[in-house]
Amino acid sequence: MSSSSAVSAAPRATPPAPAARPSRTGGPRVLAVLGGLAALVAALALVSLLVGAGDTRPGQVIGYLLGRADARDDGRLHTVVATLRLPRTLAGLALGAALGLAGALLQAATRNPLAETGLLGVNGGAALGVVVGISAFGAGAGFGYVPWALGGALAASLLVLVLAGAGRAGASPLRLVLAGAAITCTVGGLINFIVLGSGRTYDEYRFWVLGSLAGVTAESLTGVLPVLALGALAALPAIRPLSALSLGDDAARALGHRPAVTRVTVAVAVTLLAAGSVALAGPLTFLGLVAGYAARRLMGPRTRAQLAAAALVGPAVLVAADVVARVLIKPFETSVALVLALIGGPLLIVMVRSRNVLLLGTSGDLSGSGGASRTAPGARRARRAAGPGDSLVLRSGGRSVLIPRRGALAVLGLAALTALVLAGCVVLGSSVLSPADALGALFGRGSRAAVLMVREFGLPRIVAGMLVGAALGAAGCLTQTLARNRLATPDFLGVNEGATLSVLLALAGGAGGLGAWWSGPLGALLAAGLVLLLSGGTGARGYRVLVVGLAVAAILRSLVELLLAKKDLDLAEAMFTWSVGSLNGRGYSSAAALAAGLAVLLPLALLGGRRLRLLRFGEDVVRVLGTDPGRTRLLVLATATALAGLAVGVGGPIGFIALSAPVVAARLTGPARVPLVASALVGAVFVALADTIGRTVMGDTEVPAGAIAGIVAGPFLLYVLLREQRA
Repeated sequence: MSSSSAVSAAPRATPPAPAARPSRTGGPRVLAVLGGLAALVAALALVSLLVGAGDTRPGQVIGYLLGRADARDDGRLHTVVATLRLPRTLAGLALGAALGLAGALLQAATRNPLAETGLLGVNGGAALGVVVGISAFGAGAGFGYVPWALGGALAASLLVLVLAGAGRAGASPLRLVLAGAAITCTVGGLINFIVLGSGRTYDEYRFWVLGSLAGVTAESLTGVLPVLALGALAALPAIRPLSALSLGDDAARALGHRPAVTRVTVAVAVTLLAAGSVALAGPLTFLGLVAGYAARRLMGPRTRAQLAAAALVGPAVLVAADVVARVLIKPFETSVALVLALIGGPLLIVMVRSRNVLLLGTSGDLSGSGGASRTAPGARRARRAAGPGDSLVLRSGGRSVLIPRRGALAVLGLAALTALVLAGCVVLGSSVLSPADALGALFGRGSRAAVLMVREFGLPRIVAGMLVGAALGAAGCLTQTLARNRLATPDFLGVNEGATLSVLLALAGGAGGLGAWWSGPLGALLAAGLVLLLSGGTGARGYRVLVVGLAVAAILRSLVELLLAKKDLDLAEAMFTWSVGSLNGRGYSSAAALAAGLAVLLPLALLGGRRLRLLRFGEDVVRVLGTDPGRTRLLVLATATALAGLAVGVGGPIGFIALSAPVVAARLTGPARVPLVASALVGAVFVALADTIGRTVMGDTEVPAGAIAGIVAGPFLLYVLLREQRA
């Protein structure tokens, strides 16, 4: 990650090309491409009918389709073809067209090649609506999910369009993807909060969230088809205005169109298309991205042709992915969403690495203190804050130490707050003991059961949680300072997902205790290495690394969901609770092992933080002082990754902490510091509070700390994005 987290210079304005005269060969070429795509879709649909569950030969299926009497009289063949494969194939065609069209519409309306219903949180909003319908109102599969999916998708679509139009020049493509990640983060926290309170809801949710065409019936398909058709019809009035909108809002107004009305029309159409698709098959991410990209490559700048092509590429990709999901590990079946992630994730990485997408990036960065693109007045303020007047000099013999007054006072205050929070969480975190009884038990007074509950269960759990928060806060501080980007945290770099998958694989293999959660750092390091390799190394731009991390995280998350779906309900529910971020069952052994890891990693983090301060003056200055910038970045990234992996191994992927703790710490310590210690203390306080709230907010039902943190994470991230966007 280089010293610039985004395109440091303003994006070069690309003047709209003059309207080209219709080519005499353009029409026939477009028709030929569309005809070829239609033939490909038909061929894949036939393959889908010939391949799949049931031991039937292709000749038998063809005979049944051609209406041969012997084939029609075969009851088993009728069940395989008419009941299982035909509805599934038709669903793949319908949903592929819907999601492909939705992706192309979003990309045209936002002028963003990375826009897609899954990446922008629209599918997540629909999923939240479905979960609410299942848990609170007993909504049934298929059409019963549609009203709930519509409400959630509509809210997410409107929020995306608000973000697209906010700021002076609207949201850049990469920033809009990060906003979608924020929406998804909030939605995920709310979903976790709901499903963990009901075993029945979780059992239904864990299969539905995989995203699959298996189990689609003719009845459920016919119930959703009118919604998809209505969405396609709603998009028709927006096609011509979208062509004008591609020239810019001002040009579209000059041509008599109203961009705001066009975007609202697109939002309605996308909501209907996404809601119907999610209701029938669960959230399918990346399909709109792939369809829109292929349509642009095939059709060029023609908006109408792009939309038509996307509506054909979508079903081709989805049906092909479904066929692969059926035969990949035959006789078993994998998730079609995983296959789509394996296709769309690499494509997203390729697009993010391209120069055209980077030129659409933001002209500013989301830098925290000391960003490379800091304005001159901001740099002068930072230098004044770092001056001698802000520091205390301690001398001993020939050595001297410079201690910043503001930073030292902030650390002392946070240390005192941490001690108070520790005591308060132990006293107030029990749903059985009163605060007075818990306080007495903490000091050894009261019944033996009360003392045991507080000292052997409550206290070590809070201590372990604080150590987890300290590790996450320190890791977030290192990565944010390294990238000079507030969003560069383990949550967005794929590190947490890598650690989560590694620990779950160890648990599924029968490991327990230290053997399970110590696999977290290994998975985190492997994921971080993969992200750096794909994004171009430690010198890659910050936003490129972030979006590559999101792509890798999406693939790893699909693997986690597939793993959970393959286990029995009790084991899957326990693993899912941990994968949300939970401190349940953590005791002194966990706290001691985590403390030992921090004793090794925190000194390395302090050394890396000191060198990061020097990097603010430029790489040439650092080299003159005898430090290799490349080795410094590698040391910092490895240390941050190990810290995050260690924290995830103990407490699961508790989001928001690595993002928010350094931001709060920087506010307290001043803009010229690397607030490593302060970030660790703030993270410790946040995790302890989240865990205590989760234990008490629902009475006897415990909500994991990660679910509480996830609900807060999305709004905080949106606040950071909107604040920098307005600037």
